[in-house]
Amino acid sequence: MSDIDQLNASLLAEIAAANDEAALEAVRVSALGKKGSVSELLKTLGAMTPEERQTKGAAINTLKNAVTEALAARKTTLRQEAINARLKAETVDVSLPVRSSPAERGRIHPISQIVDEITAIFADMGFSIAEGPDIETDYYNFTALNFPEGHPAREMHDTFFFHPDENGERKVLRTHTSPVQVRTMETQKPPIRIIIPGKTYRQDSDATHSPMFHQVEGLVVDKKANVANIRWVLEEFCKTFFEVDSVTMRFRPSFFPFTEPSFEVDIQCDRSGPIVKFGEGSDWMEILGCGMVHPNVLRYGGLDPDEYQGFAWGMGLDRIAMLKYGMPDLRDFFNADVRWMTHYGFRPLDMPTLFGGLSA
Repeated sequence: MSDIDQLNASLLAEIAAANDEAALEAVRVSALGKKGSVSELLKTLGAMTPEERQTKGAAINTLKNAVTEALAARKTTLRQEAINARLKAETVDVSLPVRSSPAERGRIHPISQIVDEITAIFADMGFSIAEGPDIETDYYNFTALNFPEGHPAREMHDTFFFHPDENGERKVLRTHTSPVQVRTMETQKPPIRIIIPGKTYRQDSDATHSPMFHQVEGLVVDKKANVANIRWVLEEFCKTFFEVDSVTMRFRPSFFPFTEPSFEVDIQCDRSGPIVKFGEGSDWMEILGCGMVHPNVLRYGGLDPDEYQGFAWGMGLDRIAMLKYGMPDLRDFFNADVRWMTHYGFRPLDMPTLFGGLSA
C-alpha cells in the first residue's frame, strides 16, 4: 500500500470517528488546512515531471476529493444526529393543557366593568365624567350640600373624620360623591351634564354594606331642567343597563338635604326565582335616590337659582352590580379571591359598548 493510500485510509478513519462538528473541523484542518497533510502533497505537484503528474498527481487529487466528500457527508450526518438528539431531549407532551395567554387569564373587576358600562350609557346621552378628591373638607362634604349643623350624617358613627389640623379643621373621607357637584358648578358654566363615579366611605359593614364602597351620581344644570327630564334619563339608563326592552318605575317622596323635591326610585321586578328579573313581575326594588337640586346648593356653587335649575341622582355601584350579575355578598368584592374573580370577572378585551353589548 502506497503512502497516499495509507494517508487516505487514515483520514477517512479519523473522519468517521469524529463525534461532533468541532472534532470534524479539526480533522479538516489537519488534512486540508494551509499546512495540512493533503495540502502539503498538493504543493509537490509543481516540482513533478509530466509523467509523475499523470500518475502521482492524479492520486493526490483523488485523495483530496475523497477527503472533501467524506467531510461533507460526515458533517451532514452529525447535524442530523444533533437535531434528533435535541428533538428527543425537548419532547413536548401534547396531552398537557395549552397555557392560555395573560389576556385570556386576566379578568376585569365587576366594579370596573360597571363603571365602563355606565360611562358608555351616559356618554351616549351627552354626559361627561367629573371627579374629585376622596379626602374632603367639611364645607364641600356637608355645608355646601345644605347639611345643617347637627345633622346625623355629621356624627362620628357615620363619618370617618381626620384629626384636626393646625387651623382646627377636621377633614373627612367623603361620605358621597356629591361634593363634586359643587366643585363642578364653581368651575363650569351651565349647561352642565356630568356623571361622577368614585369611592365613598362610611362606618358600616355587612353583606350589603362596606366601609369603602362605590357610588355614581349624575348632575344636570340648565335653565329648563325638570322632573320629567329625570324620569326619562333614569328610565333610559335602567333599560340599557339591565338590558331589557322596558321598565316600570315609581317615584316615592323622600328627603335629601341637597334636593327639593326629593324622590326614592323603585323599579318593577320579579323576585320569585333565584335571580332578580327586571322589566317584569309584580315586585318592587329601590335602586336610587334623586331630586331637583336645592336652591341653596346652586347658590353654594355660584349659580343663581332664579335663573338656573337642575336635577341630580345617585346610586351605589356595588349594589347594582350585585343585582345585575347575581352576586350575593358585597364583601366578596374586596376579598381579592382569585376564584371569585375568575367566576365573576370580565375578559379584558371585551369592552362594554352600546353597539357590541354591555355585558358581553
